[in-house]
Amino acid sequence: MLKTSLALAAALALASTPFAAQAQDDAAVDAAATEETAADTRVFSPVNFNVEEDRENILLLDLSNGERVAIRLKPDWAPNHVERIKTLTRQGFYDGVIFHRVIDGFMAQTGDPTGTGTGGSQLPDIAEEFHGMPHVRGTVSMARAGSPDSANSQFFIVFYPRFNLDQNYTNFGRVIANMPAVDAIQRGEPPANPTRIVQASIAADNKPVPAMTAPRVQDEDISASDLNAPLGN
Repeated sequence: MLKTSLALAAALALASTPFAAQAQDDAAVDAAATEETAADTRVFSPVNFNVEEDRENILLLDLSNGERVAIRLKPDWAPNHVERIKTLTRQGFYDGVIFHRVIDGFMAQTGDPTGTGTGGSQLPDIAEEFHGMPHVRGTVSMARAGSPDSANSQFFIVFYPRFNLDQNYTNFGRVIANMPAVDAIQRGEPPANPTRIVQASIAADNKPVPAMTAPRVQDEDISASDLNAPLGN
């Protein structure tokens, strides 16, 4: 009788083991599904195109082509990336930096003080903050190397929609004023005569547009005959 009871107990234990394991697997699947659903149902605020509102989250780029571009930063989309951009901007990091990689029909990239595409700031790299907001025209997104967590200081502005970048690069803002000035950035990798960020600032800091100095043109040799020539020649 004792042997029969032990055997029955062992059989029940063995029979219950797969069900316990299956229950654990189901719980793990349910947890993953819940997490994925939560990620999919995140709500992102729309882009505010009013340049007079929330000026703490507007990045201004004064370009060497004489134009000022306004970019709406979106901390609810990518808080750590927006904080990095603000920090570097207020340090003057972007002042004088060129757009070193500008591909027609794609994007204009900047943020490397070496102008080679391989440089960055002294701050540590940032972990990715991918999300579902699409890379449409005027999107401002963080450049990175092979690792998703390698963004540092470089960013790019998209000329035309590039949805293959979604969930692969951190979209942290949008151009809200003067996109034609972005369209006018010189093309090339690097361009022969690159467009430069003369000054980057946060709108709340109220920095004036810097004085633009035209490049000096080499004077041609002028002779006495030239000075005495009739007007119109």
